Amino acid sequence: MPHVRRKSATTLDPRGALVFDTRALGRQAGAAREETRTIPAPDSLRVELAGVPAGAEMDLDVRLEAVHEGVLVTGTASAPVVGECARCLESLTSEVEANFQELYLYEPSPDPDEDEDDVLLLDGDLLDLEPVLRDAVVLALPLAPLCSDDCAGLCPECGVRLADAGPGHQHEDAILPEWEVLRQLTSSSNDSEDQNGRRNGAEDRQEG
Repeated sequence: MPHVRRKSATTLDPRGALVFDTRALGRQAGAAREETRTIPAPDSLRVELAGVPAGAEMDLDVRLEAVHEGVLVTGTASAPVVGECARCLESLTSEVEANFQELYLYEPSPDPDEDEDDVLLLDGDLLDLEPVLRDAVVLALPLAPLCSDDCAGLCPECGVRLADAGPGHQHEDAILPEWEVLRQLTSSSNDSEDQNGRRNGAEDRQEG
């Protein structure tokens, strides 16, 4: 996942909702702590038909573990989701739960071939969870949410929601566009044949 790489100089606000202080770990490999937070959801956590409302309550369960290279962050985020049904476009609400795990390095990798855009660095003793959280939540959102698994969608003729219209909803006189084109072609062909038939009949009478 691409992330924004931060410089080692301290630039993060330690009071930020998604900023975590790793100082208590002491850079001792194996040291760990867990933290639970309820935060306002960042904006733009959405896909085409569903998203987490900006500012909605988001619950975080995070484990910070010191390893040799840095701090391994493992966690779960859950938040409300609002959107539209992919079949009938009815408004809907649900919840999303996203799991994530990322390594924040103490220092940049000495490997010159490693892509810097894929590296997360600690900012002093602080780490910014937002890019990791954003990737995890957006990937967990449904691309085609449904108001119910058996949603029948919309009537192709009049656009009414079929769940509201009832089982008897139908259009007896409705003709599909492709059949209407065929009907017009057939009608034109029959008219031409009738005209030719009348013309040939008149010519036969004249000859007689």
